[in-house]
Amino acid sequence: MNAPIAAEAPPAAVKPSRTLVLNAGYEPLSVVSFRRALVLVMNGRAVVVESDQGHPVRSVEGTWERPSVIVLTRYVKMPHNRHIPVSRRGVLRRDSNRCAYCGRAATTIDHVIPRSRGGKDEWENLVACCLSCNNIKSDRTPQEMGWKMTHTPKTPFGTAWLVRGIDRPQPRWEGYLAQAA
Repeated sequence: MNAPIAAEAPPAAVKPSRTLVLNAGYEPLSVVSFRRALVLVMNGRAVVVESDQGHPVRSVEGTWERPSVIVLTRYVKMPHNRHIPVSRRGVLRRDSNRCAYCGRAATTIDHVIPRSRGGKDEWENLVACCLSCNNIKSDRTPQEMGWKMTHTPKTPFGTAWLVRGIDRPQPRWEGYLAQAA
């Protein structure tokens, strides 16, 4: 009688990996799960450029390293006028989580021109703000309060803003993101 084969226990410390997807010209396109990246590689639509060593993925067909960076085999045309959507998270990221009025750690966003006065949800009208300043300012403009802003709010630009999921880059991605900047 054959002895049972011991199944390999999955490591408890393995976190879900994210993979940077590069266009055929090596410009960053997006960040996907390692599973999606592995499917692209297995279907011949991408090639692994960098991988996370130490935690391979095993299947009946073979063993693969977890891809950290992949490049597509065919060029994907991307529109040059892609719009960066406004979000609370984006405003906080743009302003480095610092209050535009006092410079302390920001937890909320504020409309420079209040919505009740026609202020819109636009990059140029939103700033990161601490809760204290947001409550004090209330329904007034910074000029009415006599406050000066630490910076002028602008629409962010660059590859890091156009590539979804790039806000938490991995060390292996640095060289590929620096090329695009």
